[in-house]
Amino acid sequence: MTHKLSRRDMLKGTAAGAAGLVAGLTPTMAPAQDTVTLHFHQSIERWTPVVENFQELFPGTEVSFINVTGIDDEEVASKTLTLLASGQPLDAGKASTEVTVLYAGEGIAAPLTERVLDAKDELAEYFSDMAPILPETMLWEGDLYELPDGCNAPNMFFNMNMLNAAGLETPPADWTKDDFVEYAKATTNLGGEETFGYGWPIRIWGSWGPWHYVNDTNFLTEERAPGGEWFWETFYADNDDVGHRGGGFRWPEANANDPLMVEALEFVMSLTADGYAPGIELGGGQSLSGLFLSDKVAMTPAGGFWAGGLYNNGMEKGEFDVQYWPKWKSQRHQLGVSGNWLSSVTDNGDRMWELLKFSVRTEQMLALKDRYRPVMRTTPVRRSMVKAEAYELTGPANWQVFYDTIDRPDTYPIPSPPEAAGMTGIHNRAVGLAMSGEMSAQAALDQAQAELVALFARTRGG
Repeated sequence: MTHKLSRRDMLKGTAAGAAGLVAGLTPTMAPAQDTVTLHFHQSIERWTPVVENFQELFPGTEVSFINVTGIDDEEVASKTLTLLASGQPLDAGKASTEVTVLYAGEGIAAPLTERVLDAKDELAEYFSDMAPILPETMLWEGDLYELPDGCNAPNMFFNMNMLNAAGLETPPADWTKDDFVEYAKATTNLGGEETFGYGWPIRIWGSWGPWHYVNDTNFLTEERAPGGEWFWETFYADNDDVGHRGGGFRWPEANANDPLMVEALEFVMSLTADGYAPGIELGGGQSLSGLFLSDKVAMTPAGGFWAGGLYNNGMEKGEFDVQYWPKWKSQRHQLGVSGNWLSSVTDNGDRMWELLKFSVRTEQMLALKDRYRPVMRTTPVRRSMVKAEAYELTGPANWQVFYDTIDRPDTYPIPSPPEAAGMTGIHNRAVGLAMSGEMSAQAALDQAQAELVALFARTRGG
């Protein structure tokens, strides 16, 4: 759905999209006279207050909102690329970690490095208010591609109604995989009814990924890219935690069938085999959310966005809580970050950049409708916004875990190479085959390994 917003009216149109490849990108054309129309892939409802505030500073600015939906970020990216290929003007768009490098690698997103340096005095307070890992996740090969606004690390959420019925409390921060299994066992088939101790969906973020992270492995090998000194020296010169940081993250090789990966997949398969987890679904986990809300699933991976989401769907404060992921070989956590990229072919780049900078001011982040007020619908990148009063209405009691996870020194972004869309399809297919019983964990991940090697050979050569 395409929406046009001005201070006088809102006009609605449509835009369709389907998976495809980029071809024939066309630059957006600024309208005549003093009016500038920005084409923005974002939510009209959420962003309307910020745009209206921006129009006070920049009269004559109109925003045409383009809404693209999908089962996950990779599907949204595929549809967005198809819209661009069809000639749809787009000056900027939203993206999470999963597809940030995809847009950068395809040349769709413009590097923001020079713009950020030119605005360093204006942006200094913004970057000082966030953990360094957050902007580092938006760097690619030394350049910054997005101003981060939201972030989520998958933590373990607990249905406290079920834990209380089983005589359990929120576990301590140093709980282990073995503790988790005992919790899952105790909350399965409570009171003779069909309940499950644990549930999870198939996707890259927050799926079974937290388990292979704490098993000290990943779907792709990991590497920090060189570069980025300009960023760290400009914004974090007095921070002792940036000496090891670089110009973003690289994912050099396939690692799907690493023995530790196989071990992690076999573990989550055993939870279903033992009856502790229900069947697994693909994507956003809507069915899983329903099971959690109805006291049928006791534990599941989710991020800070669930605090407001659960409350808005009927759970009261005190009926859910959160904790770090349980320790296995390590207690390392996944991370996803969101922001907005600027088109590399826009003719309205200067005005769009002003809007993007404006939107990350504290008062404008708070103005985003139903994002941080009246309840938290995601974890803000700004540390100053993550405080007790923000969770007073909803909980959870252990809300500090959301940002404390970001601060942990071994927290690491989810795999996000330029081939993210293809990688995600390979990942989801393999996990689905294993969870359905069509393949063993070893066979499914061997197949994924071969497919990843072939994908990288096509895209990277060699």
